[in-house]
Amino acid sequence: MARTYTLHPVNPQQRTIDQIRDALRGGAVMLYPTDTVYAIGCDLNSKNAVQRVRQIKQMSNDKPLTFLCPSLSDIAQYAKVGDEAYRLMRKLIPGPYTFVLPTTKLVPKLVMHPQRKTTGIRVPDHPICLALMEALGNPIISTSAYALALEEEFEAAHVADSRFELFDCFENLVDVMIDSDVEPSGQMSTIVDLSQDTPEMIRRGQDWEAAEALL
Repeated sequence: MARTYTLHPVNPQQRTIDQIRDALRGGAVMLYPTDTVYAIGCDLNSKNAVQRVRQIKQMSNDKPLTFLCPSLSDIAQYAKVGDEAYRLMRKLIPGPYTFVLPTTKLVPKLVMHPQRKTTGIRVPDHPICLALMEALGNPIISTSAYALALEEEFEAAHVADSRFELFDCFENLVDVMIDSDVEPSGQMSTIVDLSQDTPEMIRRGQDWEAAEALL
């Protein structure tokens, strides 16, 4: 059964963050809040934990996994970012946007698309996510806890479940659950493909209008 940690949504307690960090370093899988929806995640560099995330989501290895980075400069370590992509991302980061980008060698093969060598990367506008990454020193996997295959859906996916329903669903599937005492936004992230010469929105999610205005 998972251990539940309660964190302040704006000023997460460092002692609790450190406890969760230690669990993640040990290969834990967590259910946690983001600036869009609750997500299933783990340390990007924990192979066994990443594989467990795939099993929980029933995702085959040819489906890329999105992960969170703390800043645009961190994204540049894990993805090849061209000038046009950089200008677009700079205007939207941090926020509810997932960017599909070509990967660098720092991205584990288990995370990227095996043929295209791309992955989805986000910089969230969420204190808990940022505190976890700062403490861990690595990006964290972030795949929606609400649906099994949303990456190819274009329209926004609205979420009706409460976080308590999620906790009941995942308490025997994950090791750590984080309760921020705040319900999620109810919309997935907007996905923008920046892996080709022409940027393309491939899912309208939260605040998609702002991204569309820049494309």
